Amino acid sequence: MTVEADFIPATAESKPEHSPIDVSSKAFWAQTSEERDKTFARLRSNPDDHVSWQRPVEDAVTPDPDDPGYWAVVKHADIVKVSRDNDTYISGQGVLFDLLPPYFLELSQSFLAMDNPRHDHLRKLVSSAFTPKQIRRIEDQITTAAREVVDGFARDSSGEIEFVERCGKVLPTRMFCDMFGVPEQHRELVHKSAGDVVAWADPEALGDRSPQEVQVEACTNLHAVAKELIDERRKNPGDDLLSNLVQADIDGEKLTDFEIGSFFVLLSVAGTDTTKHTSAFTVKAMTEFPDQRDWLREDFDGRIKSSIEEFIRYASPVMTFRRTAVAEAELGGKRIIPGDKVVLFYPSGNYDEDVFTDPDRFDLSRNPNPHVGFGGGGAHFCLGNQLAKSMLRALFSELLTRVPEFEAGEPDLLGTNFMRGVKRMPFRFKPEK
Repeated sequence: MTVEADFIPATAESKPEHSPIDVSSKAFWAQTSEERDKTFARLRSNPDDHVSWQRPVEDAVTPDPDDPGYWAVVKHADIVKVSRDNDTYISGQGVLFDLLPPYFLELSQSFLAMDNPRHDHLRKLVSSAFTPKQIRRIEDQITTAAREVVDGFARDSSGEIEFVERCGKVLPTRMFCDMFGVPEQHRELVHKSAGDVVAWADPEALGDRSPQEVQVEACTNLHAVAKELIDERRKNPGDDLLSNLVQADIDGEKLTDFEIGSFFVLLSVAGTDTTKHTSAFTVKAMTEFPDQRDWLREDFDGRIKSSIEEFIRYASPVMTFRRTAVAEAELGGKRIIPGDKVVLFYPSGNYDEDVFTDPDRFDLSRNPNPHVGFGGGGAHFCLGNQLAKSMLRALFSELLTRVPEFEAGEPDLLGTNFMRGVKRMPFRFKPEK
């Protein structure tokens, strides 16, 4: 099925008035997560607002004066329904609020912005590196890396660090770079560029540049690193994911350097930022709910599996993903027509009272916990979910064993409508003896 040919741009024709409960303004996204959650709860409380017609988002990467708006999906059941119906709701037009140029989608989003059959072909090529069996093979590396991360500050006599820089970012960046064989001299650039890819609306990240400039520069930097590594792997293949991609083929066709570079960009973000932010929000939650930290420490090995699911639900680092309708459908009592943008609000789904009892509570024993932190299922379910869980398990094993008496301060949050991110956060602890 080639869905791109069926794409029809949406128009404002026959659409309702934009919802008075607005989730598109800069002011809305500048609020705290708790303040935004109150707005999502209002939308969830009225069945007529479960799927609401919203005005175009103000923090668009490429503003379009003809953009009619989008459908906001806030209920868990509807998020799952859209996620799993990949024939009606496609990703090939991109996953951000606005319609980005095709070249930029190819530059930055790889198979995240692809539909079948190309999506499945490319995903199968790389999925073997992320199976539970393969993750178990590298768990010793992850455990060693987590230990060395905590080694870096556990005996610091000051008893205080900036958590993101000294802990949160270090393990996922190291594991991503190890898997791709990125040399030490490029690792800081990879981390900074990966962060800039999703920071286009954050004033600190923008400075005096436009959102397009920030994203294009970041993607260009990552492609340049990837190209250097690709050239080396073609001459001297190694035992890493990039070598596998260089040598792989799809139905007899090799991946181009550009396709491999785009996948490198995608994984540099998905494989580092989400885990970094989840770990930061988790130590903050353990500060606010110390009974949960104590509960996990009592039987870490027996309780960490359910705990990780709650880490991810509570943090909900990826806040929004868009799909584009290519067939007429009914969703939440609303008529969706081809060309309509449909935006999934994951934090709202993860705090849906119809699914989660007392959703505002950080409850590490929560069971069941059908969160949509890795997506709601379907073709685009997070490929790296097992790797993320393994890293979180290793990191919190070290933290709760070696510096269990800690307190996280107030986080300085990233100002975007895509990633619920922590730029920096004070972290105080009793040093290890």
